[in-house]
Amino acid sequence: MKNVLTILLVITVLFFSLTNCLKAQKRNFRPPAVPLVTCDPYFSIWSFSNHPADDWTKHWTGKNMALTSMIRIDGKCYRILSRGVDSLPKLPMNNIIVNPTQTIYYFSGAGIEFTLTFSTPLIPSDLKLLSEPITYVSWKVQSIDNKEHDVQIYFDNSAEVAVNTVDEKVSWSRFNLNGIKVMSVGSLKQPVLQKSGDDLRIDWGYFFSCSPNFQNPMSVICSSDKARDKFIKTGTLPLSDDLNYPRKADDEWPVLAYEFNIGKISSEPIKRFILLAYDDEFSIEYFYRRLQPYWRAYGIDRNELIESSIKNYSENINRCQKFDEELISDLKKVGGEDYALLCSLAYRQSIAAHKLTADIDGTPMLFPKENFSNGCISTVDVIYPTAPIFLLFNVDLLKASVTPVFEYAGMKRWHFQFAPHDLGTYPLADGQVYGGGETSQEDQMPVEECGNMLILAYAIAYTEHSPEYALKYWSSLSKWAEYLKEKGLDPENQLCTDDFAGHLAHNVNLSLKAILALGSYSKLCEMSGKKEEAKEYWNIAEKYAKLWQQMANDGDHYRLAFDKPGTWSQKYNLVWNKILDLNLFPDEIAQKEIKFYKTKLNEFGLPLDDRKDYTKIDWTLWTAALANNQKDFEEIVSKVNNFVNETPDRVPLTDWYDTKTARHVGFQARSVVGGMFIKMLTEKSVWEKWKSKSE
Repeated sequence: MKNVLTILLVITVLFFSLTNCLKAQKRNFRPPAVPLVTCDPYFSIWSFSNHPADDWTKHWTGKNMALTSMIRIDGKCYRILSRGVDSLPKLPMNNIIVNPTQTIYYFSGAGIEFTLTFSTPLIPSDLKLLSEPITYVSWKVQSIDNKEHDVQIYFDNSAEVAVNTVDEKVSWSRFNLNGIKVMSVGSLKQPVLQKSGDDLRIDWGYFFSCSPNFQNPMSVICSSDKARDKFIKTGTLPLSDDLNYPRKADDEWPVLAYEFNIGKISSEPIKRFILLAYDDEFSIEYFYRRLQPYWRAYGIDRNELIESSIKNYSENINRCQKFDEELISDLKKVGGEDYALLCSLAYRQSIAAHKLTADIDGTPMLFPKENFSNGCISTVDVIYPTAPIFLLFNVDLLKASVTPVFEYAGMKRWHFQFAPHDLGTYPLADGQVYGGGETSQEDQMPVEECGNMLILAYAIAYTEHSPEYALKYWSSLSKWAEYLKEKGLDPENQLCTDDFAGHLAHNVNLSLKAILALGSYSKLCEMSGKKEEAKEYWNIAEKYAKLWQQMANDGDHYRLAFDKPGTWSQKYNLVWNKILDLNLFPDEIAQKEIKFYKTKLNEFGLPLDDRKDYTKIDWTLWTAALANNQKDFEEIVSKVNNFVNETPDRVPLTDWYDTKTARHVGFQARSVVGGMFIKMLTEKSVWEKWKSKSE
C-alpha cells in the first residue's frame, strides 16, 4: 500500500508541475486538426474540431475512430472528447496547447478545473521508444471554487480502431497482467498485410487499452450505449462484459470502457491515466519478406511492451516535458513564435507518417507513407523534404529512410541509370509502382530523384563527418552523378517532386538541385579520398552554377524555366547551398530572390510559382530559410501561420493549399511537414546540440 501511495504522489506532483509550466506558455493557436494518438500511418487519431467534443475523433483519412471521454461532476455529466451523447453539455474549454510530443486541453466549469493530455513519447534519440506504438491519455482534476466536488471520469474507444471498415467483424478479450487491467480488440479475420493503398486503415493486429490496478479502474466491454448511459445515470459501468462476439464493429458499436471514481476532490490536483497501444505484429512487406516493428527487435513481446510502458509512465512523461520545453525554446530563438507553433504542430505528424521496422539483421528501416496523394511507400521525393527533421534530431532515422531505397536501387530488377521514385504502395514495398514502374521511363522523375539521393547521401556524411554510409552504395551514387552530369543542367521535359503542376522542361529549380547534387557528390569523393573524381565533379558543378546564373537571370529575380522570361518560382532547393556549406552560388542570388518573393506574398503565403496561387508549406519554409534577415524569414512564416489558424478545411496539416483562400488543395497528414525544421539546420550551434543527443 505504501508503494502505491508513493507512486500516486509522484505522478500527481509530476503532472501538476508539468501543467503549471505549460499553462505559462498559453498561446492563441487554432490548428486545423489536433494530433491525439500519433504512432504510425495506421495508429493515428485526431480531433478535427475546435472543442474536442464537437465531433468524433478520426483517423487522418477522415474516417471515424472514436475515443470518447466524459466527466461527471456532482451527479451531472459533461462531454469532454467526441460527441458521445449529444444531449449532454460540453465542459467549456479554455485553451489548447499542441507541443511536439503532447496535446493538452484545458477545461473549467461546475467549480472544477480539468485537463486532458495526450502524450506520445516520440523521443528521436531513443529509437526503441520512438518505435513503440503507445500513447498515454491523462486526466487531471481539481476544485477551483474552494468547495468539494464529487467526480467520476469516463473513457472509451470503439472497435473502429482495429478495422478498415466498420462492417468487418471484431473480437475482444481482457486479462490482468501483473497488476494491470488490459482490454483488447482486433479484427476476426486478421488479414495481415493483405491490403495496400491510400485511404485504408489497419485490419490486423490488436489494440490494447490498459490501466494499472492501483488507480482502481472499473472497466467493461459492451455496446457504446450501455456503457455511456450507465455512466451518465450512475457514475459507474455495467457489471459484465458483452459476450455477443464476434460481431461487426458497427453492430451496437462495442467499446472498451473505463470509469475512474475520483470521489471528493479539493484544490489538490488528482490525476489518472491509461495507456493505448497497438501491436500490428508485422508492419511492412519488403520485397516479399515481412518486417516486424523495430521494438520487437529487442526480443520483447506485447505483454512486456505494456508492462514497461505502464512502469515507465512517469519517466516517459518527464522526457516528453523536457524535450518539448527545450525544443520550443530553441525554435523560438531560431525562428520566432510563429515558427515554434508551426514546428510543434508538425513534429508528431511528420514522424507518425512513418513506420520504423527492423530488417532481419536488426537494421532499422523507416518507411514513410505518401499520405493522401497516392499511398506510395518510401517515395524518394517525400523522403527528401522530410529529411531536415531527421538530420536535426537523429541522422540514423534518415539513414533508415534511404537504406531501403539504396538496397532496391542495387537490385538487378532496377535497371535504369537514375534513382527510383518509390518502393511500392504502403505497406507493400515490393517494387516501384509510380509512372512507368520498373518497365518504362514514362512519367519518371530522373533528375529529381538522382538529385535527392545524392544530396541526402552527402547530408548524412556532412552530419556524421564521415563518408562511411555513402561508400556502401557508391556504385549507385556514381551512376546517378554521371546521369546528372549529362542531364542535370538543363532538364528535359519531365516531372519533378511538384508533379501536380505537370511536366516542365528547362526547370530552373530542378537544375539547381542537380548542380547542388553534383557538388555534393564531389564532396563525397573528397571525403573518400577520391581526389581526381572530386576535382572533376567540382569543376562541373562550378561551371554549371555559373551557366545557371546566366540562363536563369530575369532582372530582379530568376525564372521558372530557362526559356520562359517573365516567370518566377520558389528556389527552395538552393537552401542546401547554405546548409551543407557547398557555396556554389553566391548569397546575393538567395537575397535577390527573397526580396522579389516579398512582393509576391499573399495573405496566406507565397505561391509556389507564377502559374497558380497554391503553394507547398514545406517548400515555403525552405525558401524562407534562404533569408539572412530574421525579419524577412518571420514575415514569410507569419503568412503560413495565418493559413494554419484560418483555413476552413479541418484536416491534419496539409502541405498543399491556396495562398489567397486558405483552402486545402490536396494532401494531408504527410511526413513532409518535417521539412519545416530546416531553419534549425542553418544555426550550426543549435544543430550540433541536438545532433549530440543521439550520438
